[in-house]
Amino acid sequence: MPYGYVIANIQVTNPAQMEEYRKFSTAAVQANGGEFIVRGGQQEVLEGSAHPRTVVLRFPSYAQARAFYDSPEYRQAREQRVGAGVFNLLCVEGV
Repeated sequence: MPYGYVIANIQVTNPAQMEEYRKFSTAAVQANGGEFIVRGGQQEVLEGSAHPRTVVLRFPSYAQARAFYDSPEYRQAREQRVGAGVFNLLCVEGV
């Protein structure tokens, strides 16, 4: 069965608030069977445009990745991140 991935491209606007969001989002990922594949680090835009921070989460299936986003745990994390940054999130099926 293919994995499911959540890919976030982020522009942090409030670092202190983002730290609080990270605590909640880390717990939400773990509670929903996901793992961090990429969490910040060096990146270079080769074509197009992107925010300065990228996060990639892997889940056992696309359905689990999608369910993570709507989970009570991640809903709480999303409430914490309001005003912390600009987020682009994708849910994709992968290998």
